[in-house]
Amino acid sequence: MVSFPDAVKMFFTRYTDFQGRSRRSEYWWVVLFNLLVMLVLGLLLVTLGGFNPETGAMGPLAYVFFVIIGLYGLGIIIPSIALFVRRLHDINQTGWIYLGLVIAGFIPFINFLASIAQIVIACIPGTVGPNKYGPDPKNPGAGNADVFA
Repeated sequence: MVSFPDAVKMFFTRYTDFQGRSRRSEYWWVVLFNLLVMLVLGLLLVTLGGFNPETGAMGPLAYVFFVIIGLYGLGIIIPSIALFVRRLHDINQTGWIYLGLVIAGFIPFINFLASIAQIVIACIPGTVGPNKYGPDPKNPGAGNADVFA
């Protein structure tokens, strides 16, 4: 199992790596990390930004937090896509499935099913042993041993 800090480190170091495989633990730790970052930034926006829920007015610091949240959201788009593609590779599926899910996300009523499909895909265990996308991330040495005659 990939630890929380290792998963976050891999998320940012494999920023544009669409090759290979990623385990379920890596995917879900990153989802948790991004959720926590957005939650903290949202709380800072509300508390330090001078947001008044009665009038809807915001202080000048709130705009700074909106920009930070927006930049962080833009900054994790590519690595999030790469991570999901590697997750698809772990279950021996092509990364182009993600494009189909994104397109389906724009179709009313189908978008709900596409969201469920993404969650299900993220929960499916990876193929055991190497597949056409690389070695098993759980046991990278399995299946690669030389046999001496």
